[in-house]
Amino acid sequence: MDLQEIADHAADLLRAPATLEDRDFHLVAYAAHGDTIDPVRVDSILHRRATDAVRARFERHGIARATGPVRIPADVSLGQLGRLCLPVRWNNVTYGYLWLLDDQERVTPAQAARAMPLCDRAGLLMARQARERDDLGWKVADLLSTHPDARTQAADDLTAAGVVDPPFTVAVLRTPTPEPLNPWLLPHSVLTTLWQRDHVLLIPASASASTTVDRARRLLEERNAPVQAGVHSPCPTLDHVHEGWLRARVAARTAVPGETRHWTSLGVLRLLRTAGAEALTRSTQTPGTDRLLQNPDLAETARTYLDLAGNVQKTAQALNIHRQTLYHRLRRIEDLTSLTLINGQDRLTLHLALTLAPHLKQEDD
Repeated sequence: MDLQEIADHAADLLRAPATLEDRDFHLVAYAAHGDTIDPVRVDSILHRRATDAVRARFERHGIARATGPVRIPADVSLGQLGRLCLPVRWNNVTYGYLWLLDDQERVTPAQAARAMPLCDRAGLLMARQARERDDLGWKVADLLSTHPDARTQAADDLTAAGVVDPPFTVAVLRTPTPEPLNPWLLPHSVLTTLWQRDHVLLIPASASASTTVDRARRLLEERNAPVQAGVHSPCPTLDHVHEGWLRARVAARTAVPGETRHWTSLGVLRLLRTAGAEALTRSTQTPGTDRLLQNPDLAETARTYLDLAGNVQKTAQALNIHRQTLYHRLRRIEDLTSLTLINGQDRLTLHLALTLAPHLKQEDD
């Protein structure tokens, strides 16, 4: 009996709508029984998790420490119906909650007691899944190690565990601070780990990479965390995941919050993979480009002009300035940088410096 079957069986046994959530109030399974519903249940099903306010309200009733059924009274002001909470535990650890909408308190203590073995079964399954996820997550972390022996052993262990569905996609999701990401809300075949403050997803061929990344992004954004995401694919084997992660990390680094960038779209920004910020700064920045970067208006003018292949008309339109104003700015740019904009090598030097500079500063920060 799996977790969805447990929710279905509980709803049939107690004749009430059932919802199974993990201990962080993420939806695991649900089963209808009649048309009884309230806003809390609607939000949980639609958003795949209860709100922080709901969690705090319910936890005040002691459900996290409870070993038996707990009644949650109705709250008319919020449109919340009364419900019965059956803690899902295994080896004295709470792994989740089985909720029954029971505003009329039709479920008797004896009936609730008959449902507790279902909670024990759910607790065992959730504990096992948590352990398996944790173990495989550590193996994914080992794939990202700087030690070749650790990567080889991790690849062998994951292959033995059945993670053999190449090609793989590696995704990196970056937030300002590490935010919890519940792997149970992603496809079961997707493995996750938190590595160097970023969430790393290993997505097999059987799962949709774009759907999975979008789902993971939404889960993080629900906690008001702006997300930069980067993706690299394909990784033909587990041995290629380490390099795929390095490339996906660069892609995430160059993305703006709310954006997902693929390694193949980076163009010259792939240079960020080849060396650290200090080495690239020494290689691409000059005293002249440093002076230009201290003048944001002129730097934007130079970047726009070079991005538009030196087209004066299009640059003036993009910046909403007169062409004579643009010519004046271009002369000032040449004076500041000691570079000549009609010289191909000088234009390449300046364009490279302006393109990489924002990302080199980001890495220093």
